[in-house]
Amino acid sequence: MNYIGSKYKLSSFIKSTIYSVVGNDLSSKVFCDIFAGTGIIGRIFKNEVKQVIANDFEYYSYVLNKNYIENHQPIPNKEDYIEILNSLSPKEGFIYKNYCLGSRSGRQYFSDENGKKIDAMRHQIEIWKNSDEINDNLYYFLLASLLESADKVANTASVYGAFLKHLKKTAQKELVYEPAEYIVNNNKHQVFNEDSNELIKKIEGDILYLDPPYNARQYGANYHLLNTIAKYDNFIPKGKTGLRDYNKSQYCSKSSVKKAFEELIKEANFKYIFLSYNNEGLMSVEDVKRIMKKYGKYDLISTSYQRFRADKEENRNHKTNKTEEYLHVLEKN
Repeated sequence: MNYIGSKYKLSSFIKSTIYSVVGNDLSSKVFCDIFAGTGIIGRIFKNEVKQVIANDFEYYSYVLNKNYIENHQPIPNKEDYIEILNSLSPKEGFIYKNYCLGSRSGRQYFSDENGKKIDAMRHQIEIWKNSDEINDNLYYFLLASLLESADKVANTASVYGAFLKHLKKTAQKELVYEPAEYIVNNNKHQVFNEDSNELIKKIEGDILYLDPPYNARQYGANYHLLNTIAKYDNFIPKGKTGLRDYNKSQYCSKSSVKKAFEELIKEANFKYIFLSYNNEGLMSVEDVKRIMKKYGKYDLISTSYQRFRADKEENRNHKTNKTEEYLHVLEKN
């Protein structure tokens, strides 16, 4: 999934740093990714640790992590459901009526045909869930697979804050429902959909990985349509982009981020804390250092990498920009 702030390209750097600090054997450790997003970092450590705890305030993220992190055993006959969903007739439902041009909504997040296919699939998944034909494991697998498959044909420049005026090539392709395969192992994992500053008071472990929003861009606004597909609830979409009401993070506001961050560090019942942040963040390196040093032994490791960016001024052409990524390290007292 195209995702702002994704740590996929930085995963080797993050993993090697954590091993160098904590040690070579993490098999007895509880690892928490409390701003999990698409769950990339949690997935990397799923086979390495005793348990992964994943959390995110956004519901689409919860769905993805319920599948990629919490699902850990094979699901019988899941291929049969994939086949059924791919064979459904298109349906004019909420997505088509509000986010496709042919419905006269004025919005073009998906082609008409793909919008109808999303509606048909999402409707059928809910029928199965409400009739108890499928359990939670299969439900979140099917729903995560739909989110991933729909994202591949979305008519956007990586985020859903706006749609493109004309259907781009990938958006013209027919949606194919593909499985969101997860790692199978014998360990049980936990996934939450809570405010991180509240959840931190109720959990404990060994390694806490933090990847909060860096800037004022709210994920609830940038990925509102994924929340809408995941929840499939009724509401009146607002404005040109069809926005829904969304959660606003304290970490996206310069006036509240430092207080929220310090509260999180203070409440954390974890020995090792790692914070991913970069040189464009609302908090400076000195801000983070000052706060973390209050609570234990602090260190800073950094790396440069080419970061994807969608540029508004030039028809949202894809550009890359060199960014300094920081991994702040705290061994808590």
